[in-house]
Amino acid sequence: MALTDEQLSRYSRHITLKEIGVKGQKKLLASKVLIIGAGGLGAPAAMYLAAAGVGTIGIADNDKVELSNLQRQIIHTTDDIGKPKVVSAADTIKALNPDVNVITYETYISSRNIAGIIKDYDFILDGTDNFPTKFLINDACVLGRKPFCHAGILRFEGQLMTYVPEKGPCYRCIFEAPPPKDAVPSCREAGVIGAMAGIIGSMQALEAVKYLTGQGELLTGSMLIFDGLKMEWRKVKLPDRVAACPVCGDDPEITELTDCEQTVCRI
Repeated sequence: MALTDEQLSRYSRHITLKEIGVKGQKKLLASKVLIIGAGGLGAPAAMYLAAAGVGTIGIADNDKVELSNLQRQIIHTTDDIGKPKVVSAADTIKALNPDVNVITYETYISSRNIAGIIKDYDFILDGTDNFPTKFLINDACVLGRKPFCHAGILRFEGQLMTYVPEKGPCYRCIFEAPPPKDAVPSCREAGVIGAMAGIIGSMQALEAVKYLTGQGELLTGSMLIFDGLKMEWRKVKLPDRVAACPVCGDDPEITELTDCEQTVCRI
């Protein structure tokens, strides 16, 4: 498939990169990325993936746009208040890049539907902010052999890591189980600086683009941590796949998906 003159112009800055070029751009146009959570992390990630020309972007979220979201969820506008987030996000993406096919899932992600949703995608982005859903995404991706990028933000800090089957530890290798309820404050309780969502969400998009084009080093086996107040990055080396991990270890206890708790994602 040859790129059109319009596509050659739209993606010219990608095509100039020797790591991407026409071949890499075609890979992006043929790729499918699912974003779970159309909030602080999912918003910038979706916009940069759409701008990059990822051919199909799935967005899963069951929330509606609220005024308090607009401080960081840049895919939504004041006029979108009250709309389902997936509808608002899809409208923005379509206006940004008509090359992109947007598939929306206005539903809670649970053990009953996640496997069926992720199965057709090449890469998954975790844009949620509650631990039960993060662990569910991890377990579904491990069992379904799907690569995904985890991220989390709170106050002035953010972190991210990438899981690729058989190439590094999964999220549960590092954090075996969700913390007790209310042990870690939410963004609603503790606050989050809006730009942190943009920084970390954009880096999730970058991880996806690198994976899809086969370029660069992914954050497999490493956790990247950013302190926005000190403007300091730390790249923490993670252990190799943990043999005792309950989902990807040598003798896994988790062989089917279950819900720890049904929660609403409100990054």
